[in-house]
Amino acid sequence: MTAGVERRPIIEAHGLIKTFGRVVGLDGADFELFPGEILAVIGDNGAGKSTLVKCLSGAMTPDAGEIRVEGEAVAFRRPQDARAAGIETVYQSLAVVPALDIASNMFLGREIRRAGVLGSVFRMLDHGQMRTKAKKQMQDLGIGTLQSITQAVETLSGGQRQAVAVARAAAFGSKVIILDEPTAALGVRETGQVLKLIRDLRDRGLPVILISHNMPNVFEVADRIHIQRLGKRVAVVTPATHTPSEAVAIMTGALDVEPVGAVH
Repeated sequence: MTAGVERRPIIEAHGLIKTFGRVVGLDGADFELFPGEILAVIGDNGAGKSTLVKCLSGAMTPDAGEIRVEGEAVAFRRPQDARAAGIETVYQSLAVVPALDIASNMFLGREIRRAGVLGSVFRMLDHGQMRTKAKKQMQDLGIGTLQSITQAVETLSGGQRQAVAVARAAAFGSKVIILDEPTAALGVRETGQVLKLIRDLRDRGLPVILISHNMPNVFEVADRIHIQRLGKRVAVVTPATHTPSEAVAIMTGALDVEPVGAVH
């Protein structure tokens, strides 16, 4: 970064508040994601990290506060609004359809129809074009362990299913990819493959928000670590400045820190 030039966040939030009756989900939460980085979001149960991410992805609407994308204020009312702004989310549940093949899952809800009357009147899908584009997307991300793009997703391993979901997000997410616990149900080898995929996304210019409780994974891939506690951000640290034990101590309140903003 050139001296004197301040980076602008690709997505940011200021003073987000979200309550569920008497339960406070977010209590003035702040957030910044910068271009070309992997930002991990960590926090104990009830810290508000899931609520924060749902607000950023359009799954929830905050009661107060502001969200900006590339400096412009946005008001996401539904996930489609966030997708239209270039923000794609891969939830822990993946939301893949096991009986459909890889290409159909990649274009789920965004199907390509055949040209002319066949597509406009008879609503016929262009399976050939979707398979070609899906194959290229998987290859571009270095996912070469699949036998065929026409495989049913139910025949894939957990890591391969995660790769399909991430590839789908990368195909349509023009600005931000949000990954919710992407390695939670995976073994060591498949976890390594998914972490490599996350780095590849960043290296392709897509900033990534990684929600994870796995400290080794976080410290292996994150550029910065947003620590959430009691509904707000309490610290932003890096693997170079803090250890996993210190991050956990901040997360649980065992280690007090001075209030900080974003690390530039």
